[in-house]
Amino acid sequence: MSALQASPLIANVRRLALGTVQFGLPYGVANTQGQVSLTVAESMVRFASDSGVDTIDTAIGYGESEQALGAIGVVEFKVVSKLLPLPESIKKAGDWALREIEASLVRLKVDNLHGLLLHRSSDLLGAQGHALYDAMQRLKSEGRVKKIGVSIYSPSELDVYAGKFEFDLIQAPFNLVDHRLHASGWLQQLKAQGCEVHIRSAFLQGLLLMPRAAIPAKFGAWDGIWNIWHHWLQQHGMDAVGACLSYPLSFAEIDRVVVGANDLEQLQQIMAAARRSIEQPLPDLGCNEEDLINPAKWPGTSS
Repeated sequence: MSALQASPLIANVRRLALGTVQFGLPYGVANTQGQVSLTVAESMVRFASDSGVDTIDTAIGYGESEQALGAIGVVEFKVVSKLLPLPESIKKAGDWALREIEASLVRLKVDNLHGLLLHRSSDLLGAQGHALYDAMQRLKSEGRVKKIGVSIYSPSELDVYAGKFEFDLIQAPFNLVDHRLHASGWLQQLKAQGCEVHIRSAFLQGLLLMPRAAIPAKFGAWDGIWNIWHHWLQQHGMDAVGACLSYPLSFAEIDRVVVGANDLEQLQQIMAAARRSIEQPLPDLGCNEEDLINPAKWPGTSS
């Protein structure tokens, strides 16, 4: 495999966004601690703020995450949240979206959202897609939401919406294994369009941070990738967190890298790693197999 050159510049921790799914759900293939308590969540939010992080990522579907953030107080942050997938029973998608976001703002105890995303972008393709989009535009025009967009699993989703809908913010997976956002040309195109780009899954749900022997057997089909990765880490005495972050942070087109943690110590390690530069070329772990790069397809694992 060829090598990927990491940016020689020290990654700026201000480009990180605090992901909060762990505040409301036990999340991640490497998570053995369960849901973060409110006390620990508050210490993480305050540490993120003190470190210069100005963006928080959450969703209505993240269990109690929005309620926790409202209890902690996040008015100084840019908050990005996501609508639930549109239920089949809903007949008026626009009214539903307006109600959902009003309730979300109440839970979060904020006056507006920096970003409102659809958790399932394909809702735009249904019979009520335009009504849903119009409701998001209305929220934007009223100042309840500053930017609207979608959370995607694959850049190919954007091919479908080109010329039909305009987005201000896109969230997509991107990491050392999943290069699709850049390889497809969409990363460059989104930036040219003035769209804010947030990426998630920098650690592939924690899989890239696990010790080699701890990687679950269900990922054995990609032993070649894990062998290359762990050999590179050992060869260079490199920290996996720093190496994982250095890849997305080396792309100027990426505005925020969403990172989550299971406790304050883990978040502190992530912040410290983001401040370190990596001079060695990164290993090319690129893979296009959906069964690996899309956690929604992992057996027994939520997306």
